[in-house]
Amino acid sequence: MRTRVKICGITREADAQSAVEHGADALGFVFYPPSPRHVSIDTAARIVRGLPPFVTTVALFVDAMAEQIGEVVDRVGVDLLQFHGSERAAQCAGHRRPWIRALRMRADIDLAAEAAEFSDARGLLLDAYRPGVPGGTGERFDWARIPPSMGPRIILAGGLTADNVGRAVREVRPYAVDVSGGVERDKGIKDAGEIKRFIDEVRRAEQ
Repeated sequence: MRTRVKICGITREADAQSAVEHGADALGFVFYPPSPRHVSIDTAARIVRGLPPFVTTVALFVDAMAEQIGEVVDRVGVDLLQFHGSERAAQCAGHRRPWIRALRMRADIDLAAEAAEFSDARGLLLDAYRPGVPGGTGERFDWARIPPSMGPRIILAGGLTADNVGRAVREVRPYAVDVSGGVERDKGIKDAGEIKRFIDEVRRAEQ
């Protein structure tokens, strides 16, 4: 199965175009002001308008108000919503877009129970856990904690780089991988060479 690649934390048109040029399937936009990768609605809308067809655009939220989500949906026109806070299933639904749920892999997480609650999600994004930080830590977790049967539903995140993503793809067999800091030269500023190297390693691992 072809592993999809999402480049998250896009803040610049040049980075979006570079990601698409090198084969990214999806781009993520962070609508969480405390994040160093936060992007304004106007900037995100401008970037999305310049994208070619068949590139999935994803809006990331952390315990956002419904009004904010609705404004992003209306003005940016994203395809998919990603929830990274404490939202439960009922709070993720009803925003006129399909959605995915990010789960931080704390020590006591019950993945089977979470998968059951978020059964309406298009997928589950698994990220590293650091108290008080909803994502983008640059840390990885033990991939052996993911049951093999869940692989086709998983978007794997957390500390991925070109140096380890090939092994991640071979071990987990996720539906997709998600990277932000692992392809940056500064927070929110992507490195075109690292994007290419990351995606090349994903494709090599599929062979």
